[in-house]
Amino acid sequence: MAATAERPGGGAAQPQTPAEKLSRLAGLPDRMDVDGDGNEPLTVEPSKDARQTARGKENFAPGGAGGAGSGALAVAQGSDGGEAAAGDDAADGAAPVETAATKTTAAAPGRGASHKKQKNAGRGGRAAAAAAAAAARASEKEEKKKEKEREKAEEKAAADALIEKLEHTYTTEEGETQTVMLPLDVGMRLMCSWRDGKWYQAKIIERRKPSTGQSSADYEYYVHYEQFNRRLDNWVQLADMKLETLGTDDGGNEKEAGGRTRGQKRKAEDADHDPEHAEFDPHQLREHEEYTKVRNILSIELGKYEMETWYFSPFPAEYNDCEKLYFCEFTLNFFRNRNQLIRHLRKNEMLHPPGDEIYRNGRVSMFEVDGRREKIFCQNLCYLAKLFLDHKTLYYDVDLFLFYVLCECDERGCHIVGYFSKERRSEEGYNLACILTLPSYQRKGYGKFLISFSYELSKKENKVGTPERPLSDLGQVSYRSYWTRVILNVLKEYKGSVSIKELSEMTAIKTDDIISVLNYLQLIQYQKGQHVICAVPKLIDKYLAEAGSEGVRVDPEKLYWTPPNQP
Repeated sequence: MAATAERPGGGAAQPQTPAEKLSRLAGLPDRMDVDGDGNEPLTVEPSKDARQTARGKENFAPGGAGGAGSGALAVAQGSDGGEAAAGDDAADGAAPVETAATKTTAAAPGRGASHKKQKNAGRGGRAAAAAAAAAARASEKEEKKKEKEREKAEEKAAADALIEKLEHTYTTEEGETQTVMLPLDVGMRLMCSWRDGKWYQAKIIERRKPSTGQSSADYEYYVHYEQFNRRLDNWVQLADMKLETLGTDDGGNEKEAGGRTRGQKRKAEDADHDPEHAEFDPHQLREHEEYTKVRNILSIELGKYEMETWYFSPFPAEYNDCEKLYFCEFTLNFFRNRNQLIRHLRKNEMLHPPGDEIYRNGRVSMFEVDGRREKIFCQNLCYLAKLFLDHKTLYYDVDLFLFYVLCECDERGCHIVGYFSKERRSEEGYNLACILTLPSYQRKGYGKFLISFSYELSKKENKVGTPERPLSDLGQVSYRSYWTRVILNVLKEYKGSVSIKELSEMTAIKTDDIISVLNYLQLIQYQKGQHVICAVPKLIDKYLAEAGSEGVRVDPEKLYWTPPNQP
């Protein structure tokens, strides 16, 4: 319905044109006698800018008209692509009125090309303005976020610097009362209780305040038991410590000959007798120990087993606050909670490791997985292995390696037991890079199986092999047991004399490894200018008994494998 307005002279209201509305809003008459001759007044159409301003109910600014000096309507230039013509007068095609200040088109016939250009320009201006506003809001939001992060960092630094020191009073076994300041400092040494209930000398590696604790007495301490391997490091509480044995990292620093303190001598001896990190110089070793000193993942769930971890593993940053991970035993994808794992298992259809099955004997199966083709699986396997291997450094660069995964098979699928990896081409003759039997499957003969399997692959290649150094403590024990058993069995059954080289060709064991084992067993003697093997049958039987059983035996007839470099 058209809008109507009362005429000053009375009578029925007549429809208002857009021009009349604008004139009324501006406080001007609908029609103006511009030249002042009293003749038919000329209809003045407000410009597009005036119409836009009127629609937005903005204020109009009067400006000079020129000519006869009559007041004309002047408005600010807008960006809206509004109507190009207004009212009945515009439809009649009224002539434009020009002033000295501006040139205003009174009416435009139809919607021509100039109108479209104005409309497009208006839309472009709005889009640019909106983009600029969005960019400004995003920049402001980012600045606020950074400011909050800075404030949190400053608060944390201030809190760390102002840790409340509390006096803790305790009674010694002799009945004396002593006082100690809490929390205890990193580097202090004292006696700590282990899981067997006995007390052992330990060093504080790190400390933390639990979310439920509010005082320094609630701190937990990550300690290293100096008599044990690092895999037994653990978090303990104040109740697990004997505070009367408290000392510092520099305790016992009496000077000895040469100007070194006892503490410095002990540290030097520890560095010299660290075969697992023999490839590190002292600076690299310190960096390694600092970076990996605290376990980030305390336990994992893999299949039907839950296992405590031994060492630090460099999982992605989003898992830093997760103390337990859930692994899929087929794809080795890991998750923060069990519900995520369950959703993954509902979609997963693979019930064995990716790759080729190259060995099957009863329930025991071996899969060869190419690190170049199955990169994600192999990287996840390395993450998992690092939780139980201190010296392992391979995490992401898996393209140059082949992985041999040992599984136990049943009606539910093939469940991972352990693995070993080897380089595609090794100039040093390594037939094994890393080896791991998961803790839930240890002491079942699987470690010896993996070692034996690596040598069966070397025999297929017509090469001698040796494991990559350094060996872990458990790896060293397993390899020495394997070498002893294989070499002594050959000596026991062999008739006549045999050389080290012949032993190497029969067993695919490197000559250096054969010599090291025979020296360890004291079976090499120097006679008549040369070294000879002295293997008395009773002595051989004794050492074979000490070496233990061969574990799960490898049947070479069940191995279906072609070396990668052979047709």
